[in-house]
This record gives sequence, structure tokens and C-alpha cells, in this order.
Amino acid sequence: MQLTSVHFADQTRIPDQYTCKGQNLSPTLAIADVPAGAISLALILHDPDAVHGDFLHWVVWNIHPDTTAIAENSVPDGAVQGVNGGGTPGYMGPCPPAGTGTHHYIFELYALKDMLDIPADADRAAIQAAINEHTIEKTQLVGLFGE
Repeated sequence: MQLTSVHFADQTRIPDQYTCKGQNLSPTLAIADVPAGAISLALILHDPDAVHGDFLHWVVWNIHPDTTAIAENSVPDGAVQGVNGGGTPGYMGPCPPAGTGTHHYIFELYALKDMLDIPADADRAAIQAAINEHTIEKTQLVGLFGE
């Protein structure tokens, strides 16, 4: 399974427009080689380098397994967008505090053997537990942002 973006390559800088320094839009993501047994996909974006611990920037689940792209600033039809670490639903772009160096923003894509039956306001632990229970395969794309 592969996850890529037309806006940045793995382990390279995320352009400003997808961060708090720009328009704070979610980037276009391309999905390829989803395993045949997948019933749904889930996406988690997090920053393990955050000052106060691993910060959740975006979570989306129940993405149809035939999805080949998630367009800029959108969520696939029928998918559920959860609450980020800031307490609001949707995408929250990279925004590391000054003086904290370059952060790694990890987009994790999971192929799941089921749809997830969890509410949109579920906390990160509940979402991650549900994903872990149903994961067939996982891949990631890492973007960098900061000083």
C-alpha cells in the first residue's frame, strides 16, 4: 500500500499553504495498492515531536477502499472526520512553536478489515484501539515542518 502527495515527497518539507503559516488546508493525498481484503481505510496525521507529547492533527475513517485520492481540503464522501488534538473536528495543519526545531508530521494510512463503528467525537485512544483491532496493512508518509 502506498500513500503519497503531489505537494511534498516523503521526508521533505510540507509547503506553507498546508500549515498555520498559510491557508491551513489539508494536502492532496494519493492512495495506491490497497490490499484486496480491505473493507475501509483510516488516516491519522500526528506530530510525535510536539512539545507536550504526540499531537493529533487529523483523523478520518471509513474511507472507501477504492479511494485513490483525497483531494486538497476535503474528505472522501461517506468518511467520518474525527476531532483533532485542538478539540475541533477536521484538519489542523502543522504549527510547531518557535524554537522547537523541525517536526515530523506522520500521515498514517491503514487498510482495515471492517468499517469502524465509533462516534465522530471519539477520543484518540478509542480511535487508535479500533484501528489497531482491524488493521490489515499500514503505510505512512512523513512531512517535515518547523525551523
